[in-house]
Amino acid sequence: MSDPFQGGCACGAIRYECRAQPVASFNCHCRACQQFTGSAFISGMLMPGTAFALLSGEPTFYTSHSDQGESISRGFCATCGSPVVTRFERMPDMVAVPAASLDDPSRHRPEIDIFTSYAQPWDVMNPNLPKFPKGPDSTE
Repeated sequence: MSDPFQGGCACGAIRYECRAQPVASFNCHCRACQQFTGSAFISGMLMPGTAFALLSGEPTFYTSHSDQGESISRGFCATCGSPVVTRFERMPDMVAVPAASLDDPSRHRPEIDIFTSYAQPWDVMNPNLPKFPKGPDSTE
């Protein structure tokens, strides 16, 4: 996936481009992602922030805090509510984009399930993906 790829919100007010391959493709099951998506998890791709560029529109950001107290700012379209980008205090040089916001969501190939300790009991995860109760850098 070396070609630039694009995405945006449901109504088209926000458009973005990514100019690098993702560092990781994931499914995050943390409670904050569940609340943000209204679903069991969010599927996303992590990439260098320098590779992400807004082409049009500006997301509205909602900032919450992780279990460790670090801020997580989730950007969404103020018109349609679609999530489009996430920024992390603990990884200031990285951004994540939701797979569903991609023009071609089939580009997303999840590699890991993270924060599985928060997964809902009715959520059926891919048994072939590595699982991390917290983040991939945790010792749990």
